[in-house]
Amino acid sequence: MSFEAPTAFLLQTELWDMIQGSALTLAVLGILFCFSIFSWTVIFSKWQSLRGARKTNARFLRAFRKAAGLEAVVVASEQFRPSPLVAVFDYGYEEVERQVKSRGKIINRAALERTLQLGVSEEIARMERNMSWLATTATVSPFIGLLGTVLGIIQAFMDLSKQASTSLRTVGPGIAEALIATAVGLMAAIPAAIFYNVLSHRIREIGARMDDFALEFLNLAERSFGE
Repeated sequence: MSFEAPTAFLLQTELWDMIQGSALTLAVLGILFCFSIFSWTVIFSKWQSLRGARKTNARFLRAFRKAAGLEAVVVASEQFRPSPLVAVFDYGYEEVERQVKSRGKIINRAALERTLQLGVSEEIARMERNMSWLATTATVSPFIGLLGTVLGIIQAFMDLSKQASTSLRTVGPGIAEALIATAVGLMAAIPAAIFYNVLSHRIREIGARMDDFALEFLNLAERSFGE
């Protein structure tokens, strides 16, 4: 243990010394660091919001299925306000109110269906906000890192041409410095790609649940205000 700790410290010091000596490498790593930080911010915020949405959806759906009519659901929905299903319900209930006030019953089922679908689309768009950043990070970060590596290797060979010695000991540090950019690019891209797929799957699941809920809403609306 006493040998491993100083070795790790020396390795970190050598890496920092190599990076510090190149403005190009620092610029590339700065860009990748910004991509990574914002990606992790999106990941944590989406993870929390989608987990909360799934919980409130389940609770609201239980209350909805127990309700005798839409008016009872309106009262119960206030305590489940963060739920995407509540937002879809609000869209549908507003359309039901408009039709019932004019004719006393639902006269245009197609209009109600379109309104519910609009609510579903709006909620999916809201949940997908900033997801494109994860896709961009997963796609672009490796290329930014690779660009830094290529430019770093070019610089290393240009420096080598100015020196008398052409041994591996001479060119090795420059190439190692250049490869750090590729490694950091992959470290930024891999989590972004993984969580983009995981979070996209959860959003699709919630979207499917909202589509099913729209059908349940139509059934309850027709029982309450149909012919």
